[in-house]
Amino acid sequence: MREDDFAAAQAGSTASRTEAPVARRGARLALAALALLLIVLFAGLGTWQVFRLQWKLDLIARVDARVHAEPAPPPTAAAGRQLTAAADEYRRLRLSGSYLYDLTTPVQALTEQGSGYWLLTPLCVSDGQIILVNRGFIPATPGERTRYDARRAGSDVPAGADPCAKAGPPVTITGLLRVSERGGPFTRANDPGAGRWFSRDAGAIAAARGLPRAAPYFVDAAAGQNAPGAPDAPQGGLTVVSFANNHLGYALTWYALAAMVAGAWWWVAHGAARRTARAAGMDADERGD
Repeated sequence: MREDDFAAAQAGSTASRTEAPVARRGARLALAALALLLIVLFAGLGTWQVFRLQWKLDLIARVDARVHAEPAPPPTAAAGRQLTAAADEYRRLRLSGSYLYDLTTPVQALTEQGSGYWLLTPLCVSDGQIILVNRGFIPATPGERTRYDARRAGSDVPAGADPCAKAGPPVTITGLLRVSERGGPFTRANDPGAGRWFSRDAGAIAAARGLPRAAPYFVDAAAGQNAPGAPDAPQGGLTVVSFANNHLGYALTWYALAAMVAGAWWWVAHGAARRTARAAGMDADERGD
């Protein structure tokens, strides 16, 4: 009986040792598949960020070329309706015309100079268009809001009237073309009826003030563009031309994660191989006994 019991125990031990490597092999295959999936995913995200980096560098180069180009005439009315931010924003323009100072619209702003207002004044140009010009920034003072609260609901220009008939003296300015701001989730909604503006929405401002033939964009005036005798004397040239460019850091992070997963898998696989070798040696020793 003792020999039979010993044989049965030995057979059970052999079967157990046979089943254990099979289970471990299945676990290793599952881990290998997961590691491969993560490596491919992280490497793919890193490569995507490399492409995004190239796109951002191209964008910065294009915008820089526009900002430093020679000033061009404003787009025609037809061309203005086809403008896009990607192709046209920050183009340098030279405008000649006459301001409608009485129709200046203040837009609340927060700049490096503090809180205050952008002053958007319509400019009647020679081809009949009316272009809103952001003449610059004025700081908030107790009297500024009261003075500009004269804005009333509805149109400030009677229907059918030509506001340019009462324009001021001729001026010539340079500035940067800006696509109309539509606001965003973190910007308060404009209230045209109350004359309270929080984003520079050229179309909405023109409609609220009753401006015909208004361009669908506005122009940020450069510094030192105030005409002699112009009211308010706002500070121009405060356009911030800056683009966040963190794509290289993101790419390196994703590639580092892929390398970490690969290293972790090598460590696990190397340890499993050592354990398998030790188990095989133990089996050989037992068979030798």
